[in-house]
Amino acid sequence: MAKAMRRAVTDEDKEQRRVEILAAAKRVFARKGFQATTIADVAKAAKVSYGSIYWYFDSKEALFHALMETEGDALRAHIEQAVLGSGAAVDLESALRAAVRATFEFFEADKALVRLLFRDSYALGGRFEKHLFGIYEGFIGDLELLIRQGQKAGVIVKAPPRMVAFSVAALVGQIAHRRLVTDDGLKAGVVADFIVDLVMDGLRPR
Repeated sequence: MAKAMRRAVTDEDKEQRRVEILAAAKRVFARKGFQATTIADVAKAAKVSYGSIYWYFDSKEALFHALMETEGDALRAHIEQAVLGSGAAVDLESALRAAVRATFEFFEADKALVRLLFRDSYALGGRFEKHLFGIYEGFIGDLELLIRQGQKAGVIVKAPPRMVAFSVAALVGQIAHRRLVTDDGLKAGVVADFIVDLVMDGLRPR
């Protein structure tokens, strides 16, 4: 059995230990699923004692919630950085394209996160619906800002911006889930361009 790490003492040590526990939990949850994972499994993967986990998280549920919050924040930061780098103030369609592409690239680089979001969170039902809803609401809120800007600039049709943002987010989510189990051989940018073109132009031939 692997030797446990020394006890974290300083605030920096404690924060680093918390990050390491979350990273280990993510690997185990993604591999075994939430229901089959135990705190002992996480402790072993993190190379800490069983009791050490409870210094940071009250329960397995609290650990999963914290993990989802961390991953949600990381996704939104990645999207924000991509949008800022796309020149959103000049070309709003490019900003939307960058946001969708960044989302697929983030999921493509982190299949464990996709499993957690689309397998475990939904399977857990009511206990986690509110928390998962919060992650999606943040993503939808960011998209809504772009939609509103596009409508103001006259490049996006006048429709309820929240509904448009939700539709884009739902499409992204379903395709990301499918790509987890079915390799379509397409790059993230190609899929993102298709979605944005579909949203901007519709299916009717022009």
